Amino acid sequence: MISVHTSPLEQPGTGDAGGMNVYVDELARQMAERGIEVDIFTRATTSRQPPQVEAAPGVRVNYITAGPFESLTKEELPGQLCAMTAGVMMAEARRSEGFYDLVHSHYWLSGQVGWLVADRWNVPLVHMMHTMAKVKNLNLAPGDTPEPVGRIIGEEQVVAIANRLIANTDTERDELIDLYGADPAEISVVAPGVDLDAFTPGSRAEARRALGLPSDAVVLLFVGRIQPLKAPDVLLRAAEDMLHRDPSLRSKLVVAVLGGPSGTGLASPTGLIDLAGELGIADLTRFHPPVDRATLAQWFRAATVVAVPSHNESFGLVALEAMACGAPVAAARVGGLARLIRDGESGVLIDGHDPRTWSAALAHLIADESRLAALSRGAVERAREFSWAASAENTLAAYRLARAAHLVDIQ
Repeated sequence: MISVHTSPLEQPGTGDAGGMNVYVDELARQMAERGIEVDIFTRATTSRQPPQVEAAPGVRVNYITAGPFESLTKEELPGQLCAMTAGVMMAEARRSEGFYDLVHSHYWLSGQVGWLVADRWNVPLVHMMHTMAKVKNLNLAPGDTPEPVGRIIGEEQVVAIANRLIANTDTERDELIDLYGADPAEISVVAPGVDLDAFTPGSRAEARRALGLPSDAVVLLFVGRIQPLKAPDVLLRAAEDMLHRDPSLRSKLVVAVLGGPSGTGLASPTGLIDLAGELGIADLTRFHPPVDRATLAQWFRAATVVAVPSHNESFGLVALEAMACGAPVAAARVGGLARLIRDGESGVLIDGHDPRTWSAALAHLIADESRLAALSRGAVERAREFSWAASAENTLAAYRLARAAHLVDIQ
């Protein structure tokens, strides 16, 4: 597997680490459990990283030196793809001939590297976009920077060359076909999973005690990278509007934000904190850095509502993890979120990103305990339909199709 811009061992929620990190890590572990050796290649970001780390039995994370260790943004990485490719090829050269059977690349930067090494090794290339420039540009957050033409061209090249594409949802499959001209016969739809051992329902009261939250608080929770695409500002503005409508809510409202600046959000790393002050809700807003999986599950259990106001999500792993913990989720009706959440049954879908619309929807939710309880039950039931084991089996089926197509191509 190739994951150039972020290691699967990095803590999700800040920088370039997010759902893709979880995806690569979980999928690799599942493959190893099925007797498949997995080497993951990623770029070294510190001189302290060893060349190779065993993440789990049968899963090795290889750190390739490509460019300076620090102070290199994701936007600058295209200039290091040659060095990254050379490093991957040199690592393979130390193996016996024909050691690798397939390359699975994640995100377009990895696809560019995967394209070259798969061709060199004469093996099939399977690619997963995770996010797409054309989709992001069609759903751009106000004031956000469009993805550059160079990325779009790079994505188009990878889509055209890959033996198999994996999409999270039918929506993503359609986007690959309509926006990138992908062959429908070369796309497999494979839903991600969720760790149902880590993300489980539990006592809200116990979770709040563990986190130091008032037992009677109304807790609105955002989890994710702080950047315009994820739209955490929508939640803060909605909370301010809720207080304007109902001032008595101030005594028990808590707005919790778990995550760190990322992407274009790095241009203003304190922007969200500053916004809370400008809106007059700084005293109600708690900012926390990303947390480990066990603590994250506690936050989900403690939440009255988990808000996912993103302008686009290819799937929405945070929403699924929250649902597995029994948290009622209010999400934007976009991308994979619209497929994951059954509106009114396992969560609530909200049209648009107008804070007043979100304010009204959230106020309606928190006022109806019976509805919150019903959504919690529905969320748990829906989350149980997803597992990393199923995701791995379906991915293996995609691998078999890719290998069959590759054999036809070389005959």
